[in-house]
Amino acid sequence: MGFPSRAAFLLGVLLALATTALSQGVCRCDMNKRTTNCSAIGGACQCKSIGFDITVNCQTLTSKCLLMKAEVAGLKSGRSDRPEHAYVDNDGIYDPECDKNGKFKPKQCNEEKTCWCVNSAGVRRTDKSDKNITCQEVVRTSWIIIEAKYLDSNTGSDQNSIESAIEENFKMRYLLDKKHISVKYDKPFIFVDLKQNASEKGNTDVDIADVAYYFEKDVKGDPIVTSGYDQNVAEKPLKLENTVIYYVDEKMPEFTMKRLTPGVIAVIVVVVLAIVAGILVLIFTRRKSGKYEKAEVKEMNEMRRELNS
Repeated sequence: MGFPSRAAFLLGVLLALATTALSQGVCRCDMNKRTTNCSAIGGACQCKSIGFDITVNCQTLTSKCLLMKAEVAGLKSGRSDRPEHAYVDNDGIYDPECDKNGKFKPKQCNEEKTCWCVNSAGVRRTDKSDKNITCQEVVRTSWIIIEAKYLDSNTGSDQNSIESAIEENFKMRYLLDKKHISVKYDKPFIFVDLKQNASEKGNTDVDIADVAYYFEKDVKGDPIVTSGYDQNVAEKPLKLENTVIYYVDEKMPEFTMKRLTPGVIAVIVVVVLAIVAGILVLIFTRRKSGKYEKAEVKEMNEMRRELNS
């Protein structure tokens, strides 16, 4: 067999191997590296989520519940690639119960059979109790507030360019519709509001709770997307520190006030301030129209009694 014939033969073998690999569905889940058993179906990569036997679509975000379960499964397995400085966030990371769609079940429990109710972001919204606690529904988180300090290495970048770059990042990297994003830069702080109630979320839209979790992992240096995190502002890396994420639900959380943590108190304060602002607007409106009544004072007293009960 001459050299050209041998080369043609080897090329044919390589093509055959490539065809076999494609027929077996070899692919990589670009939007979620916490997956296994990947296969290409209809030109799209689909994989199994680690820790839960459910197939995820690699062309969009994976639900936060599945991501948390995969992370806990990795920690339990003692994976060797864990950074030395890594630690378990016991207040935010637990082994969640997910439904058949990969969403959080309303009641979550730990191995000690201590249970609590969660919102759609998987964040605890009640006091911890025993297994007899009743959680009737998953209350939707419709507003997520992200606050961070921006380490501005771009002395020439203006407010608009910074806000636009961060907004574009949420749109392109996390596939979130622009209408759900609001960014404000008040040097040195960045404020990002993600708002999305149940009626605004379509079947193919990503959920703001999943977006916030992807963002949180990017900021902590543990990206879920395989491409890593390289967000830039004016061609220089976007660096944030002291990132805090607040969750505001469509219904008030059900904590006893004396057992609240500062973070939970902050969320309740946001909700109460929103209510107070609405009442004040109503008061001033009625004053102008000459129809002011004392019902608002009564409502405020009733709210105070409910919060103190």
